[in-house]
Amino acid sequence: QVQLVESGGGSVQAGGSLRLSCVVSGYTDSYLCMGWFRQAPEKEREGVATIARTNGGTYYADSVKGRFTISRDNIKSTVDLHMNSLKPEDTAMYYCAAVRRPSIYDPCPTTGYNYWGQGTQVTVSS
Repeated sequence: QVQLVESGGGSVQAGGSLRLSCVVSGYTDSYLCMGWFRQAPEKEREGVATIARTNGGTYYADSVKGRFTISRDNIKSTVDLHMNSLKPEDTAMYYCAAVRRPSIYDPCPTTGYNYWGQGTQVTVSS
């Protein structure tokens, strides 16, 4: 089992920045992939960024490339999402998630995550 607890959401004006943090606990190993997902009202959940616990391979949705950065600290067991140049369309509930990949050489998937945090709200006003 893997437990995830997010923090850091809030309200910010367009152009501002926020940092989301996720504490990962439980059975963590080299096969673990971690990601940030978001869901806005009446929209489908969207994968924002993923990162592998080892080798640090990352993925970003096109909508956040160049503005968001995902990072991990294996000693502190945290996964952060640094969000810059925020836009009103970034407003959503943001979730931290994790999944084990079949091989440490595989890239992290963008779907099929089976461990989820409770979510943290991000609101960007224009």
